[in-house]
Amino acid sequence: MHLTLFFTHNTALKDWDRVGMLEREVALYRKHMDAGAKVSFVTYGRKDRIRYKDRLEGIEILCNEYGLPLPIYTRMIPLLHAGTLRRTNIIKSNQTPGALTALRAAQVHRKPLLARCGYMHSEFIERERGEHSKQAIEALNYESKLFSAADGIEVTTPMMQESIEKRISGTNGKVTVIPNYVNTELFAPSSSVKDIDILFIGRLNPQKNLQTLLKALQGLKLKIAIIGKGPLEDELKSQAQGLELDIEWPGNIPNPDLPNWLNRSKIFVLPSHYEGHPKTLIEAMATGLPVIGGDAPGIREIISHLKTGWLCPTDTGGIREAVEELMASEALRQHLSNNARGFAIDKYSLGTIAEQELNLLDKLMR
Repeated sequence: MHLTLFFTHNTALKDWDRVGMLEREVALYRKHMDAGAKVSFVTYGRKDRIRYKDRLEGIEILCNEYGLPLPIYTRMIPLLHAGTLRRTNIIKSNQTPGALTALRAAQVHRKPLLARCGYMHSEFIERERGEHSKQAIEALNYESKLFSAADGIEVTTPMMQESIEKRISGTNGKVTVIPNYVNTELFAPSSSVKDIDILFIGRLNPQKNLQTLLKALQGLKLKIAIIGKGPLEDELKSQAQGLELDIEWPGNIPNPDLPNWLNRSKIFVLPSHYEGHPKTLIEAMATGLPVIGGDAPGIREIISHLKTGWLCPTDTGGIREAVEELMASEALRQHLSNNARGFAIDKYSLGTIAEQELNLLDKLMR
């Protein structure tokens, strides 16, 4: 099998590297290579092949080496990378934005296309800008064109499958649910000293509901770590200072370094208003952290309340109650920790998910 992955529009390997997600994203394709597959990446970086050929040994990197303007490079991808695209057996898109480029390449070279999405882009736009906004309508039209033409569709949750089959004609029978994965060998419990009470990992944007989290933690005298970057960073730091919170802000951390932070923490909190299928949450669970998650789409599908974690309302009172209850009971934290680790291994281990996707790819090739 020769699989060619199309990156999200205007995304380069250096973008994955900069936010610390390179090794996590590549891990799945290393597993496919271990099973005998050949893997090629189509990226938008100019120097990706030169910069990453040693770190990604065995993966063919196709990028914008001529430094063409983005619109021209995007249109010419089927021609510029024709040699590989003719040889490949199947094409896969990484996320919905930019996946029509993968579709066009698949059609030009007569290859099956697996359209993969980790979140419903149109629904995220609807929440941010309104259901009837121009941007939301354009996003839905884009998804409709992509999913109706794709040979297969890979999503991370049953909720996404239901949404696609309900809203987009011609997709029944095409959609397969394959969750995000976690390297349960890397993300595993250790005997580290627990010197962090509350840990958050993620992008610092309105979706994550961090302003409310900070209000909920006021006066609790806890040691907090917030890992990530984003547009609200300065505002959140100012708010934290005003609330007299003890917060460490390390910025983006490479994915292989996150287990150290997770093992130093007592509780992981994800208070988002909505999610797709949050990787940081399942990584925290795999590490054996008791987790608190907002009772919101994408989170409630993962956490079973008082079994694998604590689901709480996304308001100040709900988050504060959850934190206080878990901080007060080491026995409850240990109960949730044990269950979370077992759940992550059973449902989301890298080996399990890689096997599921290889089976899907083989089916589409046939």
